[in-house]
Amino acid sequence: MRASRLVSLLCLLQVREVMTGPELARELEVSERTVARDVLALAAAGVPVYAERGRTGGYRLLGGYRAKLTGLHQAEAEALFLAGVPGPAIDMGLGEAVTAARLKASAALAPPFRDAPQRVGQRFHLDAPRWFREAETPAVLPELSRAVWRDRKVVARYRRRDREVRRELEPHGLVLKAGVWYLAARCGQRFLTYRVDRFSHVEVADEEFTRDETFDLPAFWEEKSDEFNRSLLTERIRIRISPAGLRKLHATTEGTAAREAEAAASEPDAQGWVTADFPVESLDVAYDQILNLGPEAEVLAPPDLRNRLAGAATRLAALYRDPGEGHP
Repeated sequence: MRASRLVSLLCLLQVREVMTGPELARELEVSERTVARDVLALAAAGVPVYAERGRTGGYRLLGGYRAKLTGLHQAEAEALFLAGVPGPAIDMGLGEAVTAARLKASAALAPPFRDAPQRVGQRFHLDAPRWFREAETPAVLPELSRAVWRDRKVVARYRRRDREVRRELEPHGLVLKAGVWYLAARCGQRFLTYRVDRFSHVEVADEEFTRDETFDLPAFWEEKSDEFNRSLLTERIRIRISPAGLRKLHATTEGTAAREAEAAASEPDAQGWVTADFPVESLDVAYDQILNLGPEAEVLAPPDLRNRLAGAATRLAALYRDPGEGHP
């Protein structure tokens, strides 16, 4: 365990150049005292690591020292190839680079571990698109990928609902969500998201832009996804729902709506049912969602939706009545 931590500490210093004791402690999930002991152990082993005092100080390696850390454990080697996602990489125009990197990594592994690509490939496969949907790679994706990698501005034409607009963008990242590619880009002073398949034309400029180092792509995407989901929930209905219905709710509706309904739920009654306000996209969508819950949910309000569902229940009862009663 300690040997692995020492290697991690050395790798961190090689990548970051200088790190404070608290920073290393957070990364390695140990105490600052443990970090100080590990640094002493590295120094005793001949690694030229030293502590620099002052406001900009911290631990660093002397004179750009680099260690050749080529020994991967089997689990590490397999994780390396699991991290590669060849399908999206090919879509972005990086297919040859990925293949070359995997070959080089395989050649660098110790002989017992060189079957890692085959072991991983036969055990794990990523199929990003949703069911019942043809995955299409947007024609402009390789150009946008090149701009993202090289911090180049792009001039693009983007199809909106009613017209096509011209935009000058600073592309900061790409996201693949359920088979659909999105671009996170700065337009003016704001960061926005764009569906890549709605770009009709993209021209990568020679001019570089200064990347916003505070931009965090996963955090940005999570925030925008949450905003988008909430913007769709424009109506609210009141429901009474069973424990089984609550469990099924997450499978029949968007996660934000299900979580809000659970958070607002009343105390369970004697049968375990609760009452909650449930945010929905529209009453038509709510009709389908409540039908999916079957007898595990009852709409209390609005009256129009309740009456519509009551009519559906009546028709269902007629369809499933005893065959001996005859059919109309």
